[in-house]
Formats: sequence, structure tokens, C-alpha cells
Amino acid sequence: MKERFVLRNVKLVNEKEMDIVVEDGKIAELTKAGSGCGEEVYDYSGAYVSSGWIDLHVHAFPEFDPYGDEIDEIGVKQGVTTIIDAGSCGADRIADLAASRERAKTNLFAFLNISRIGLKRVDELSKLEWIDTEKAVQAVHEYKDFIVGLKARISKSVVRDSGIDPLRIARALSRETSLPLMVHIGSGPPNIEEVIPLLEKRDVITHYLNGKENNLFDDKDKPLQVFTDAINRGVHLDVGHGTASFSFKAAEAAKANLIGLNTISTDIYRGNRENGPVYSMANVLTKFLYLGYSLKEVIAAVTTNAAGWLEKPELGRIEVGDAANLTLFTVQSDPITLIDSEGDERVAEKRIETKGVVANGEFIKC
Repeated sequence: MKERFVLRNVKLVNEKEMDIVVEDGKIAELTKAGSGCGEEVYDYSGAYVSSGWIDLHVHAFPEFDPYGDEIDEIGVKQGVTTIIDAGSCGADRIADLAASRERAKTNLFAFLNISRIGLKRVDELSKLEWIDTEKAVQAVHEYKDFIVGLKARISKSVVRDSGIDPLRIARALSRETSLPLMVHIGSGPPNIEEVIPLLEKRDVITHYLNGKENNLFDDKDKPLQVFTDAINRGVHLDVGHGTASFSFKAAEAAKANLIGLNTISTDIYRGNRENGPVYSMANVLTKFLYLGYSLKEVIAAVTTNAAGWLEKPELGRIEVGDAANLTLFTVQSDPITLIDSEGDERVAEKRIETKGVVANGEFIKC
């Protein structure tokens, strides 16, 4: 017997109402609200639906402390159907991370840490001998359908005395593997004006809204020239909120300077999920709604924009014949106190709340 269910009376962010019929794991029909038929009907009148949310920066390898968590805790339970682990594992443990997909309902991809030890230590680039390029290339070939890029954390606490050298090695490795880099920025040295010029089109700056001294804005809240140049050559901007890497002040400067919103990601792991300031993808998205971005812009940053960067357009659309990956959510007129990584608190009048997901055709209530 075919499994068939209906999401009834859902609406897109443009307010168009519809029923979505899912059969055998795929979107079978997009039909008039109230008219879809199936063995199960889930009525979500008043709720929005989008393609399944994509979080481009998480840490989903629970063995590593402090930066680790269970896949579904930061995936489908958050209303997120696809997560990308941002360099938890290097070549030493990438096989274990890849194998963990079998136990999860959430779609999982990964950036390979250029350090073979990954986040087994939090100074994983402090010794250049931990960057085994041969082993990294081998891992990329072996897990080519899983690894979407390379990760290099280029901040003082990670590289220590190695300076900019790990990023130069990462750049060469990127060219050898034809994979983009995701580069974590933070406290210097290396100075941000030394880091950013090494990034190329489709590379990712994650934590671009951090409020640390070594950030991407000058003392008048204007973007640095290296930042503007990077945007102009097609470098991708990713939020990567995290425990220490999102500042309302920096986000307001970015918006005031008309810097486009590419992808919103959480940099979530157990500690900042349970204790803040991240808590959930919905909480992070609510911050951007508070900042004055439209609901359409906010949701695009975790759907079409993220799917476009991944070169997996099917993950960012709602189309008959595609695997059903969908997120159900509401926007509540309910005040909420939001906190950034600097301890700055803001009160928003509206909040985004997740209600459920369809992950590869399976309906899961949040």
C-alpha cells in the first residue's frame, strides 16, 4: 500500500494557501487548499510552509567536546531537515561522521576540517604537521557525495603561532580538490585584512557578523575594503551565530550598508543549544526578523540561498516529484527577549516558531 498524507491549508511566505500531498516520500501534488486527499491529513491552518530549512554551519559529532551534538537534536527537532557539519572532523574521523547518517532522520553533509584531528582539540591548526594534505585528498575522494567543502578556522586560539600558513595550505588544498573553503574568522592575529584577500568566489566567510576587535567593519561601522572586495568577487557570507560570533551591532552595520543576506546558520552544538545564546534555528531567524529583514528574505537564507550554495536546488524548492523535505512554522505576535554573543539584549514583538517537518517524506512534529 502506498503511504500518502496531506499537509492541509498551509501557506507559502507570499501568503498563497495550498495543500501539499506527499506519497511514498515524494511531493505528489500541490493543490487547492482543502482539496488534497490522503490516508492521513495534518491540518496546519495559519501555518507557513517552506522547503526544508538548511543549516550551513553546525557541529554534529557528539564525541567531541565542547563542540558536538546529536544530529537530530540540531536537525529535525529544530525544524531543520538538512545540516552541514562545519569541520568537526578531519580525515582521521570523517568516516565515523559519515556513518552516523544511517542513524539519523536529518540529511547530513560536511565540511572536512583541513586538520586531520578536527575538533578533537580546539587548537587544531596550531601544529602544521596535523595538516595531512594527502590524507585529506584521499578523504575527499572517498566521501565525495558527503563532503561539500573544506573548513579552516583562522583565529588566534586555533592557529596560535602558525599564523596565516594554515590558510595558505587550505587554499592549495582547495585548488587540488576543487572544493570551496569555509573560513572561520575571529580574534587576531592573523589580522582580518590578511585573511580575507585569500578567499575566492564561492568560498564562505562564516561568523561575518561577529563583534570581536578583528571584525569586518571599521570604527565608523563601515565595511572594510577587503570585505567589500570579497563580496564583489563572489565570496559567500554565512552568519554562523555560535556562542561568540554574532553581534547585533555588526548585523545592524551590515544592514545599514546594504550588505546582502546570504545564509543564516546557527553554529549550534549542545552547550549553546541548551544554554544560549543560540537555542534554536527559529531563535536565530527571529533575530533577523527583528533586524527588519522581511520574512521572505529570512526564509530564503535557510532555503533557496543555502540550497543554491550547495548546488542542490531540489533542497530549496517545493516541486512535484522531489523528495519531500519541508518545514512548517508560524510567526507569533508574542514578545521575546533575544540575546547576542556580546550579551546585548533586544525585545522582538514577533517570533518564529517551528511546528513540524517532513524529512525525506516522513512527517515529524516539532
